[in-house]
Amino acid sequence: MPTTLSLRALGLLAVLGAALLDQAHKYWMLHVFGIEARQPVAVAPFLDLVLSWNYGVSYSLFPAHEGVGRALLLAGQGAIVSGLLWWMWRAPNRLTALALGLVVGGALGNAADRLTRGAVADFFYLHTALPVGPLANYVFNVADVAITAGVAMLLYESFFGAQEPAKEPAQTPAAGGDGTACH
Repeated sequence: MPTTLSLRALGLLAVLGAALLDQAHKYWMLHVFGIEARQPVAVAPFLDLVLSWNYGVSYSLFPAHEGVGRALLLAGQGAIVSGLLWWMWRAPNRLTALALGLVVGGALGNAADRLTRGAVADFFYLHTALPVGPLANYVFNVADVAITAGVAMLLYESFFGAQEPAKEPAQTPAAGGDGTACH
């Protein structure tokens, strides 16, 4: 059984890993690869590399281009991250700690963009000729991948995760001390 300390360490490592990987990828795409001048870069028939600035949340909902709106988005994101960190701190197993760490790390990676760049940089353009479904035209980044992976892990755990067996009540020996009941 993992200790609480090891579960917390695993969660925090996932937070740091997801946030750092996201920020390193964004730096590389913007300042080394130079995606802005090279876009679109076809990777596969359904995937291109592009630069898209997201001023809102998922699917660009609630766009905020100015200070007050952006501050409200960051405050909401901060409240959600705080709740997820509290949950992660109390995680009962490795899968929960890792999953929540990925979600928090991805959220922090996107929050760092909002703070430093004013918007979240997205690069992976997943597209299809089909006009239906949420992935018909979807642009995302490494932080979004971490968040999605973490949520998928939490869903897996909620449906298929191993449940701890109920503990049997402790049996105390009878007055005779041999474990048999005296009547």
